[in-house]
Amino acid sequence: MLKRFFLSIMTCTFVWASWIDVEAAGWWKPRPGTRWQIQYTGTLRTSVDVAVYDVDLFDTSKSRIKSLHSKGKKVICYFSAGSYERWRPDAMRFPSAMKGKELDGWPGEQWLDIRRLDLLLPIMADRIKLAATKGCDAVDPDNVDGYTNDTGFSLRYDHQLAYNIALADKAHSLGLAISLRNDIEQVQDLVGFFDFGVNEECFTYEECESLLPFIRAGKPVFGIEYALSTSRFCSKANQMNFDFLRKRLNLNAWRRSCR
Repeated sequence: MLKRFFLSIMTCTFVWASWIDVEAAGWWKPRPGTRWQIQYTGTLRTSVDVAVYDVDLFDTSKSRIKSLHSKGKKVICYFSAGSYERWRPDAMRFPSAMKGKELDGWPGEQWLDIRRLDLLLPIMADRIKLAATKGCDAVDPDNVDGYTNDTGFSLRYDHQLAYNIALADKAHSLGLAISLRNDIEQVQDLVGFFDFGVNEECFTYEECESLLPFIRAGKPVFGIEYALSTSRFCSKANQMNFDFLRKRLNLNAWRRSCR
């Protein structure tokens, strides 16, 4: 059931058009049961027996992505779409007025005012173009649930929907698949626009049922638990047809896979 969808006929028309585009997609479409690895820190270990790698967009070179492709791997490229990170090469493009409160536990990272699509989307469009130029098969935009956090801005459910769908539309226009990362509360409304889910700690927070619309749509859920032992979540993850790993919080090469 769609809830609080959009505020104008124009926006609703845009949403419907984006849905049609997804159904006619010509980009990569992963399926449940796909083995994967996620690594953002340390020397990238390219020998893991998986079909998919999730790597950092900025820190992973085009040649490294080409090397992964030569091994038959698909590559998902991560970036933050909902937060400013002061160390990124395009950090100077973010106006001060768009930067909100710091993310708890992440120094140098601030929430963004996603209501300012006129300012924010061109920056994110260039990041997605960079992913396409580097040869990524998909993008994995993070922090796309700001409306549920204390950002310093009056963000609403509808603001988040509009922003997330705009990201999906841009990725698809460039032939890239795109993940919905976390944003548990909007899965029902957004599953038709995104190609797979990436989740952190839904078993820890007992909210994994909300991700089942992806599985019912034939789309995978790539998941991570940081604190729970595999004995506490893997059997449940496998029963739900999720593709889950146990990882360390720094997301280095270390991993324990449920299947």
